[in-house]
Amino acid sequence: MPADQDTPRGRRSLGTARLAAFSDGVLAIAATLLVLDIAVQPPGSLRQQVLHAWPGYLAYVVSFLTIGATWLVHTALTDRLTRSDPIFLQLNLVLLLVVAFLPFPTKLVTEALHVTADERVAVTIYGLTLLAIRLLSAALDGYARREQLYSPQEEGQDLQSAQRKLLPATIGYVIAIAIGLLVPRAAVAFYFCLAIYLIVPFGEMTRLLFRRS
Repeated sequence: MPADQDTPRGRRSLGTARLAAFSDGVLAIAATLLVLDIAVQPPGSLRQQVLHAWPGYLAYVVSFLTIGATWLVHTALTDRLTRSDPIFLQLNLVLLLVVAFLPFPTKLVTEALHVTADERVAVTIYGLTLLAIRLLSAALDGYARREQLYSPQEEGQDLQSAQRKLLPATIGYVIAIAIGLLVPRAAVAFYFCLAIYLIVPFGEMTRLLFRRS
């Protein structure tokens, strides 16, 4: 379908190449910026400083895996797109806006886990950002389905896996945010588990194991 042809719903149909390229660039930059939050601070020996910086390592892994999971879903989504429209582009921009914001709450968590008075605020902002990324990814997929922007081919396994994990992950984030109001460090550990859950294809691994047995 030509890029300037109107869709049946009256919205202009657009290509997807620049959408995918711009999105990949923003996701890559956001993931790269996370490493800047890892730093050692005196006093103490270098070994003590490295060990003392553990919140930075944990927050980095959680945020990087979250961005990685978002990239996997976004790639599966854009690979199936036959066209786009202005509303889809706007939704995509909002998703990228939140992803690009993620290094900031990551830094807050890195600094606050050593300051008890600030832990709850930092971890809550962090959790809300992670939840927003997951919900916006689902909204992008839902809009593409409703407006029939996908190709009629069978869905890829990555997209199907993301759809199956949406509800459990959303519930998990809500529970973790609530936990963070009481025990912030436990909530960060919960976010780590959710990041692993989102990026590891447990269902596919289970099917492969059953096939071999």
